[in-house]
Amino acid sequence: MKLDILKIDGSASGDQLELSDDIFGVEPNDHAIYLAVKSYLANQRQGTSKTKERGEVRGGGKKPWKQKGRGGARAGTSRSPLWVGGGTIFGPRPRDYRQELTKKMKRLARKSALSYKVKDNQIMIVEDFVLDKLKTKDFSKILSDLKIAGKKVLVLTGSYNEIIYKAGRNIPKVNILEAANASTYDILNNQILVLQKSAVDSINKTFENTRGVA
Repeated sequence: MKLDILKIDGSASGDQLELSDDIFGVEPNDHAIYLAVKSYLANQRQGTSKTKERGEVRGGGKKPWKQKGRGGARAGTSRSPLWVGGGTIFGPRPRDYRQELTKKMKRLARKSALSYKVKDNQIMIVEDFVLDKLKTKDFSKILSDLKIAGKKVLVLTGSYNEIIYKAGRNIPKVNILEAANASTYDILNNQILVLQKSAVDSINKTFENTRGVA
């Protein structure tokens, strides 16, 4: 399939780019997408939540009162989980939430996400551009000219460009990533996917390299 390449002022450049059907035209696999997104979100969790159990709370070494003769319940420590200031019963412990997927499944999920974007007409290809100055205003103008200002946008570049990244990072709902580093979640979590021409080449190389992480 072919898509028109746009200039940064929103006009057509007159050129078209051929998108590989093996990447942008596959039959989407919803289950692969589900597993990839679930894995991505799980891997964002720190897993550092922790509460102290009764053996870890400070104090409570002395028996509060004698065993018998008070007419009340027996108590061996003031740090019982039933008391204020006591330990927590079965509280959270540090743990690793990471979920691993096979490379084959990751590749299928990314291809499915890209194919969904093409099917839903939520993908734009623009010519490679650079900014002369690090100004958010200049990046905002590009979004306005492309008629996507105010929308949730993911811009994929062929390689890391510090000026473009810093110029766009303060704009609400806009995210900028290298194409090779975009996950299935990143690709789907937006309204419009904007690809620089070099980003398409980067994506193609990612899938051509069987040893690369897709």
